[in-house]
Amino acid sequence: MKLSMSGLAIASALLWGGGFLFVGVLNLMIPSYGEAFLQMMSSVYPGFKASPAIGDVIVGTLYAAVDGAICGFLFAWLYNLFAGAYPRTAMK
Repeated sequence: MKLSMSGLAIASALLWGGGFLFVGVLNLMIPSYGEAFLQMMSSVYPGFKASPAIGDVIVGTLYAAVDGAICGFLFAWLYNLFAGAYPRTAMK
């Protein structure tokens, strides 16, 4: 069985981007929530600052969605590559 590369890319983008948006919005309402996570992500995503501003949340969410899409696509590609290399054996 092979994975859909575009399907997994879209699902990963929505999951990672949505999770980042969730943490960012909660951080706007409760400033101490997710602060360490957002600081860590600010060191990974250039242009994203872990400040409680809606603009930064949007920038971080876009970075996370693109990051999730790339990772999901690469995961599906690798899975399909190795799934084709080793054919199934009949279960006894």
